[in-house]
Amino acid sequence: MTLGLYFGAWVLDGLLGDPVNWPHPIRWIGLLISKCEKLARRVCQHRVSLYIAGGMIWLVVVGTAGIGCWALLELLGTVHPMLRLVVELWLGFTTLAGRCLRDSAYAVIDPLKRGDIETSRVMLSYIVGRDTKALDEQQICRATVETVAENSVDGVIAPLFYLFIGGVPLAMAYKAINTLDSMLGYNNQKYRQIGFVSAKIDDLANYLPARLGWLLLSVSAYLLKLDSKAAFSIGWRDRYNHKSPNSAWSEATVAGALNVCLGGPNLYFGQMVEKPWIGDDIETIAPKHVELACRLMLAASAVAVVVFAAVWYVVQ
Repeated sequence: MTLGLYFGAWVLDGLLGDPVNWPHPIRWIGLLISKCEKLARRVCQHRVSLYIAGGMIWLVVVGTAGIGCWALLELLGTVHPMLRLVVELWLGFTTLAGRCLRDSAYAVIDPLKRGDIETSRVMLSYIVGRDTKALDEQQICRATVETVAENSVDGVIAPLFYLFIGGVPLAMAYKAINTLDSMLGYNNQKYRQIGFVSAKIDDLANYLPARLGWLLLSVSAYLLKLDSKAAFSIGWRDRYNHKSPNSAWSEATVAGALNVCLGGPNLYFGQMVEKPWIGDDIETIAPKHVELACRLMLAASAVAVVVFAAVWYVVQ
């Protein structure tokens, strides 16, 4: 992937986001995962076989996404180089979710600012796994900021990282890994066995991007004149205040930059889950903090592109 295509994919994401009626490879990946899960559950009846099935699903889905993407681009290159470039640009753009994440967050807080908390709860339910039916305004804002913070890595920084080191095939393989985790990687009775491999490999895939995100978000907080010192220090202090080895890095950094507190107890699938608190409760969380989190996420994506482009230039 050329630097021009890399930059073009990032610009397209900022301009277009995720058009509803456009074909999207991540939706196809999700459909493949769903089909594979249904087949595995029909065939496998025991715990050990579900662990094995989960590994096989991972190989099929990630292999199809990564190797299939590479094969498609190679094939199109033999037809016409320009055709390959267009498809490569489109595929690269679909691995990024910055604009989509921003739009989803605003879809939650815009009704909230109008006093329509019911619509806000419904819109939030589309982007989080927790029960949203009884959340108040502060809880809605906290959940939205947490989602923006966590997905700053999953949806923006990590895809940019993998696009940089391995082009579209590696970025698409990463998106398959991430989608597998989001669909199967739950630590509950239904998914503990079949989602084990997906959850663990997603942790590995996000190890470097999460820590890179801590630095990029801290720099972005400084550029936006937020509390960059708290972003950096709390990002480090509270980096393990989450069951995931990666999620708290970005959540703690954003919490520090905004001077708010994230985490705490939440209701998931009918069960109360106690989570450690992240950040310091200096400001009362409100819709303005969701807007600032979105600005911080978008700024971090811009800083990431500049940093990766600079490294690219030096290496070349």
